[in-house]
Order: sequence, then structure tokens, then C-alpha cells
Amino acid sequence: MPRPRIALAQVDTCVGDVAGNAATVLEWSRRAADAGADVVVFPEMTLTGYPIEDLALRASFRRGASAALDGLARDLVSAGLGDLAVLVGTVGEVTRGDGRTRPTNRAVLVRGGTVEATYDKHHLPNYGVFDEARIFASGDDVCVIEVAGAHLGVVICEDIWQDGGPVSQMDAREVDALLVLNGSPFEEGKGHVRTDLAVRRAAEVTAPVAYVNLVGGQDDLVFDGGSFVVAEDGSLLATAPQFVEHLLVWDLGEQGPQVPALQPDEETYRALVTGLAGYVRKNGFRSVALGLSGGIDSALVAAIAADAIGGENVHGVSMPSVYSSEHSKDDAEDLARRIGAHYRVQPIKPMVDAFQGELGLTGVAEENLQARMRGVILMALSNSEGHLVLATGNKSELAVGYSTIYGDAVGGFAPLKDVDKSRVWALSRWRNDHALDAGEIPPIPESSITKPPSAELRPGQVDQDSLPPYDLLDEVLDAYVEHAEGRAELLARGFDAEVVDKVLSLVDRAEWKRRQYPLGPKVTALAFGRDRRLPVTSRWREP
Repeated sequence: MPRPRIALAQVDTCVGDVAGNAATVLEWSRRAADAGADVVVFPEMTLTGYPIEDLALRASFRRGASAALDGLARDLVSAGLGDLAVLVGTVGEVTRGDGRTRPTNRAVLVRGGTVEATYDKHHLPNYGVFDEARIFASGDDVCVIEVAGAHLGVVICEDIWQDGGPVSQMDAREVDALLVLNGSPFEEGKGHVRTDLAVRRAAEVTAPVAYVNLVGGQDDLVFDGGSFVVAEDGSLLATAPQFVEHLLVWDLGEQGPQVPALQPDEETYRALVTGLAGYVRKNGFRSVALGLSGGIDSALVAAIAADAIGGENVHGVSMPSVYSSEHSKDDAEDLARRIGAHYRVQPIKPMVDAFQGELGLTGVAEENLQARMRGVILMALSNSEGHLVLATGNKSELAVGYSTIYGDAVGGFAPLKDVDKSRVWALSRWRNDHALDAGEIPPIPESSITKPPSAELRPGQVDQDSLPPYDLLDEVLDAYVEHAEGRAELLARGFDAEVVDKVLSLVDRAEWKRRQYPLGPKVTALAFGRDRRLPVTSRWREP
């Protein structure tokens, strides 16, 4: 049996940067050749970045990607890599019988300075974060390439999801291994879904499956890498680490390198760090700013930011009001010191007084004024100093509208947008424990974790004045938002009717706020935004 050496290059790309992405392919192809590989496999749509959404519909974009592919083929030869088989994802196009040209999600084999083979993705997802069925034309051919005497089947991502797809047509072709190019976003608990699918296809073709996945942040998506190879009997032959670029080299028919899996809290924390780091870097920012209240949400966001771009690039701003407690200000300063962040204090009382002198607001309007003054300060610093402002709200607050529009909701990115409050505490505990295990100072002050959450907009205020306890709230939200259970189902599960009615009312009334909230990394199966799309204007209420 032929035994080619296969390299899986899980790389970080940027949508639209076809020249930069082509340079990445060239660099990692050289690494693969240096490792003795016969073929190097890159993720789905590596040359264009992923997902490209409606960029695919622009003929100019497709021409740019085509030119980058032609240039890559020449550059590989010039670099002495002409004999290496390079399998890379890009955008293609096909002209149908009606004369219309449509884009395709394509895998391309480049070798010897030419394109030897192409394969267009069959199964186009049309759910959750993707709407490829609207954008791309589906392929209908089967692709098997020959490398070092071995026959290697080629498919793209969701093509392994359904029975009866292109994989089932490869049985009679004596496939020695199946290569799968992927742009599969991170979700909590998703890893086993990928391996289970690969195991099914390995059994179907009675050959190993090599699965390469994209890594890095792209807008609100996080790609975690975690490339792997499974044998036809379902056993793991090789694995790559998550959330880092990596070249996984594997000899067909052999046992390869493996890395231990991350535990759930670390996995989610690293996803948040990766998402923020990608957004900052790919959008040209060098620093971030956020309000430091001394509370748990801003503390966790600051720790994530320090891990993503370095504490020296984090600018924390304490904006105390007349209701701010001394311990909150002390905790904010302590946090900044622990993570090495810049720290400044800007009291909001003079600004609030100026508005109050003209408007004389009371009640909620007065409370919101304080939050909006803080938003103005952060955005002013962003405009004058070039920082990306981070919103610090969590998924529980976003679900029930517990935020002030144009106040604490301002910013360009929201790291905790898809993290509920209960998980905020768990991730904070994990990050501190991780620091202790490494012999480092925990980044988050203990009092920020243990004290009752409060917006401190009026004397003695705590979140539970307006909301159910967070453990209960998150349980109801999980059922209503994540699993789309209605009022009747929630009551049948034993939730108190008063709590259910309050939570459902808050959620339904807050859709307009969620539409205006910044982007944030998706880490659960159902995130606000791409995954959950409901009308703002709606009179439906759960009976």
C-alpha cells in the first residue's frame, strides 16, 4: 500500500486578503515540504478567507481570487515546491445552462505550476450562521487525486454531514484516505460531533479520514482548528492543538502525533481570546479601551483582552459616580495592576450635573444618564486615541435587555456577548486557577468574583432587585432562547409562573436592543445575531 506523508495546515486567514492568504499558503507549503510531506491540505476557502458572504457574488472578487491562485502556482514553482501537491480552498465559478455564472466553494489541487484538479462543494449549509445555499452553486462531481501512488478522496466540510453524499460515490474508486477541507466554527461541545461524522465516513470508505480545520477569529465567528485524523475503525490516529496555527504531519497507515483535549472552561476561554485577538488585529487596531467598574464582567473582559493583545495594550477607565462604592474603585485599580493595563479615573459627576441642570431627570432616566455619560467618555477616548472600545455585557443581560443603549452597550466588540452570567463566574474562576497552577498572580481580584453584581446607579442597588437570581435566570433563558421552549413547556418543567412571565416579557421586549449591540464571538450553539433572527416589531406573546 502506498504511504504518502500528508500535512494538514490549520492556518489563520483574513477574508478578502487574497495576497496575504496566498503568502500564508506559500509559507506553510514550504514548512510541509521541509517536513517531507507529499501533499499539504489547507482549510476551506483559505485563499479568500471564510466566510466571504456576498463578496462571492462580486465578479471582481472572484477575478482577484483567481489571479491570486495563478500567482500562487507560479510562486510554488519559483520556491522549489513544484513537486509538492497543494490542496487549497478558494472561490470558483461555474456557468450553468441558462448562461448565468455562479460562484462555488471550491477545492483546488495545485502541482507543477498548474491546477490539476478542482472540486466544488456539494452540500451547502443554509442554517445558523451560514447561508451558502443562497450564495453558491452546488457541485456534482467526485474528486479523487493521486499522490505518491495513493488515491485520496477530496470533499469540503458539510459534504461529510449527510449520508448518500459524494463520499458514498467513492467506494468503488479504492480510496486510500479521505481529505476534508473545513471552515467549522467553534461551539461548546462541538468537537465530538466532528469526530463522530468523520468516523462514519471512514467506515463508509474503509479508509482514514484526515480533517483539517481553519483557526482564528473572523467577525463574530471563532475557528478553533483542532484538525485530526481518524482510522477506518474509528480510532484517533493524530490530533492538532486548538486555537493556534499548526502543521499536523501524518504518514498514511501510521499512528501520528496527538495532543490532549482542552477541558470545557479552558476551551471556551481560549475561544473568546482568539475571537477578540482576531478582530483587533484584522481590523487594524492596536489597543482596546473599556470601563472598569470593579465588577465581574469588566474584570473578565479585561483579562481576556490582556491575554489576547497584551496588558500594555489595554486601557481601563474607572468612571465613578456619586453612587460608586470605594471597593469597586479599589477592585478596578487592583485588576489593572494585575494585568499590566493602563488605568485612569474619570469621574462622571460634573457631566451628569451639567445634563441634570438642563433636564432634571429622575428615576430610570437619571440612572441611564449615568451609563450614557460613561459611553460618551469611552467613545471620546476611542476617537482621540484610536482604541477599540469593548462592551462588557454578558448574554444573560443582553437577553433580558439589562443594559443601557448608547451607554454600557457602546463599543465595537463585545467579548461576553455569547456567555451567560453563570458562565462568566465559571470562566473567571478557571482563569484565576490557571494562573495559580502556573505560579502566576490571578488576574481577577477575588472580591470582583464574590460580591453581588450591581450597576451602582442608585444607593444599594444590586442586579437581583430587577432580575431573578442569575442561576435561575440562566436556566430559564437556556430553555426559552437556546431550545425555543414556550411558556407551556417551561411551566411543565416546574418553573414558577411569575418568573417565567417576567423573563419571557423581558426577552421579547429587548430584541431592538440586541440588534444594536456590538459584534461578539459566538461560542454556543445559538448566539444572538446570526443564529437567532426574530422580528423587532411583533405582537406575538407566549400564551
